[in-house]
Amino acid sequence: MSSFVSDTPFMLLAKLKIKEDKVTEYLEIANKTDKTDESDEPEMLHHTFDQDLDDPLRFVWSEVYKNDDGLLAHLANPIVGLYLKAYSELGTDFSVEFYGTVGDKVIEAIKGTGVPFKLFKTQFGYSRV
Repeated sequence: MSSFVSDTPFMLLAKLKIKEDKVTEYLEIANKTDKTDESDEPEMLHHTFDQDLDDPLRFVWSEVYKNDDGLLAHLANPIVGLYLKAYSELGTDFSVEFYGTVGDKVIEAIKGTGVPFKLFKTQFGYSRV
């Protein structure tokens, strides 16, 4: 079994709901955030934004990071701060789920955002880098 530490890849799902009259405005900031993440954050290995087919007001960001430093860089990116501020005005529900092992710095950083989160602790598995 591999040793999972803060230097291993992990995935997060950010689940959210947008106010019905704010979807267009939200999609604009989401698109800008996505493009900035792609150009400014090389340790983010995967970044997609998906809409729930059953509820067009629900969305999910799927993100895979190379390691803890990747998420810490993401949270320090000024566009993420703007995104979180905009979401607080446009959304009604936001939570983050982590899959894979993250270190204490990531846990403290996500607590600092005020976004509710859940950590699924890795029991076994492997990573290929």
